[in-house]
Amino acid sequence: MAALSASVWWRGSRAGAAALVLLAGCSWLARAERRRTSRALAAAILDHPDPETVEQGAPACLLMVDGLIQGEPGNRELLRTGAELYTAYAAAFLDPGSPRAARLSGRALAYAFRALGPGEALRTMGFDNFEARLAAMARRDVPALYALGTAWAGWILSRGEDLEAVAELGRVEAIMARVVALDEGYRDGGAHLCLGVLRSAFPEGLGGRPEDGRRHFLRAIELAGGRDAMHKVLFAQHYARRAFDRGLHDRLLREVLARGDDAPGHALTNALARRKARELLDSADGWFGGSRREMDR
Repeated sequence: MAALSASVWWRGSRAGAAALVLLAGCSWLARAERRRTSRALAAAILDHPDPETVEQGAPACLLMVDGLIQGEPGNRELLRTGAELYTAYAAAFLDPGSPRAARLSGRALAYAFRALGPGEALRTMGFDNFEARLAAMARRDVPALYALGTAWAGWILSRGEDLEAVAELGRVEAIMARVVALDEGYRDGGAHLCLGVLRSAFPEGLGGRPEDGRRHFLRAIELAGGRDAMHKVLFAQHYARRAFDRGLHDRLLREVLARGDDAPGHALTNALARRKARELLDSADGWFGGSRREMDR
């Protein structure tokens, strides 16, 4: 799990997804007569290049969605929005191992279970029954499945080295594999990205499948079409670092930093990605050993 915590598991439920779901939550909160204004505000948030500004305003959205859920506790769309908002905020702006991240990820997961329908039963039923439930789900279930998968991954991350929590990763992988089967392009290939991280984060002796993870990263990057820079950042962090491939690592991160043009709706996502890319490049000598110049000799 140490490798996952280094990933800012969405500071990369995906740091790109963090921006997207902040939009989804805030726009949902608007009353019908204000939807147009809300959509314009949400678009402005996604295109805002300063993560600190968004971070300061996000807690108001969290409190508002909590209040709406209290008023409509059976509204699955609202529950999914709450799960996504809490997952995104914790992933984008909190230390994954902090008590606050643990609290907020717990709330996200509780909302996500309620949003999908079967609820906590998905956590406790035998794995064969769990897979059968997933197999019965259709494309219309993808948003709720994806919200559950990202919330569950964030919840596991916030528990650090808790082996009971880590043991639930198999269910997260199964959820994301089902999302891939139903709609692999959802959220710019976010399920592929999640599987790339999960399968690259552990050595093969502990169940890791790094080359499988590499294939998922490449497919996520292809599906994103260059819009989401965080895909390359996580590829560098989780695969290239694990494989000790500094050439790939530095190339990916420099590509992220070299692009100054952001697709509409991705400015915030990519600002977070560039910030993380700089951190990874600054720490690369310590990770790989030796300087870039020494390695090129």
